[in-house]
Amino acid sequence: MKKNRTDEFIKHPKRSLFRLALPLLVGMMVQTLYNIVDTAFVGRLGADAIAALTFSFPIFFILMAMNSGMGTGMGSRIARLLGEKSRRAAENAAMHGILIAVVTALVMTTFGLIFLEPIFILMGASGNVLSLSTEYMSIILAGAVFMFLVFIFNSIFTSQGDTKTPMKVQITALVLNIILDPILIYGLDMGVRGAAVATVIALLAGLAMFIYYSRTRSYLRIRRNSFMFSLNISKEIIRVGLPASLTMLLMSVYMMFINRLMTYFGTDYVAVFGLAFRLESLEVMPVVAFSLSLLTVTGMFYGAKRHDLLKGVYWYSVKIGLLISSGVGLVFFLFPEMLFRIFTSDPSLLDLGAVFLRFYVFTFPFHVVAMITSRAMQGMGKGMPGMIINMVRSLFIAVPLAYVLVFVFGFGYLSVPAAMIVGGMVSTVIAIVWIEVEFKRLNHRSASK
Repeated sequence: MKKNRTDEFIKHPKRSLFRLALPLLVGMMVQTLYNIVDTAFVGRLGADAIAALTFSFPIFFILMAMNSGMGTGMGSRIARLLGEKSRRAAENAAMHGILIAVVTALVMTTFGLIFLEPIFILMGASGNVLSLSTEYMSIILAGAVFMFLVFIFNSIFTSQGDTKTPMKVQITALVLNIILDPILIYGLDMGVRGAAVATVIALLAGLAMFIYYSRTRSYLRIRRNSFMFSLNISKEIIRVGLPASLTMLLMSVYMMFINRLMTYFGTDYVAVFGLAFRLESLEVMPVVAFSLSLLTVTGMFYGAKRHDLLKGVYWYSVKIGLLISSGVGLVFFLFPEMLFRIFTSDPSLLDLGAVFLRFYVFTFPFHVVAMITSRAMQGMGKGMPGMIINMVRSLFIAVPLAYVLVFVFGFGYLSVPAAMIVGGMVSTVIAIVWIEVEFKRLNHRSASK
């Protein structure tokens, strides 16, 4: 794809959203399948190996959050510059994204390797689990720069309107990872170290593919002579990307508070919430794919000064997102026991899960609006609204209200989804008012010119 697709997207905005979203969705589904297979391979090593992966996940999630945020910041900038038909400036923004990714990865790798064992001890790991956790995560951290660069190149292609190339790279890398897992874990008797090495090799292979495709398929030329350092470009990438990273990190804190509250009722309730959250990914993945597509399209329209198209494509995305969440939610509401039987046959968990899931589905429409509004704002170069909207929904309303309902009023475990629904309603109102004000401001500015 060696062309600027802005004019094509302006001509067919709705069709463009679907064409961008479908490859993204396929990539996410493949990633989910890999996570299941990878866990299955490690799971055969025993409980200590599974515990090591569990302890490693929060650190891995921090790496993913920083990756995603910086990719979002750079992708937003590239999309807007392509909308302005500023190819050289977009290439320079891509090079800045690569530089920021490398520096961030090296800092996090150095910090992580120095403090890795104390962090695991603080988390509660000990004995053989501590040793396995440290071995696994040390290797992942050593290859963190490959992970960051893969994410950045993924964003470079997506922000140009090409999601098929990242899908191909992702599928190839994940298939390689699945092939290497049994060879390294069992064949070479490397255990959890083998799983980590397989991941790093797959990331390196993915990076090599991206570098090759950046020279043969990319509209943007990713070369050293495209780079001219600009503090303003770096600041803008961070201004949009850092709030996106913090949003992901704050959501993990939110989950910690909810998990802690569920432990008050007992282990079964924690398990029910965890399983409901896993099932929710079936609804979240297509909405995430659509919202990421919206970021690219919004950025291009914003850069092209086609402010008249922004509102229409935003509300179209909201409608599609609500249709998806309503369809999935209806299935969850009608067949909760059947869905929970995928994970467990425990009668107690099935009974609790059925009741919980029927309440939990009413949170779906609200996070759809929050997610799509956040991405639309990011596409326009505004990172803070998304973080604030999500903080209001989760940490400012849902968590405090859930604790009040339980410990002050003595209500039961359904206080959790009830509080989530209230938080979602408030954040939805804030999101819609905020973006409508932004649309009016842009239209007024266009009219005055």
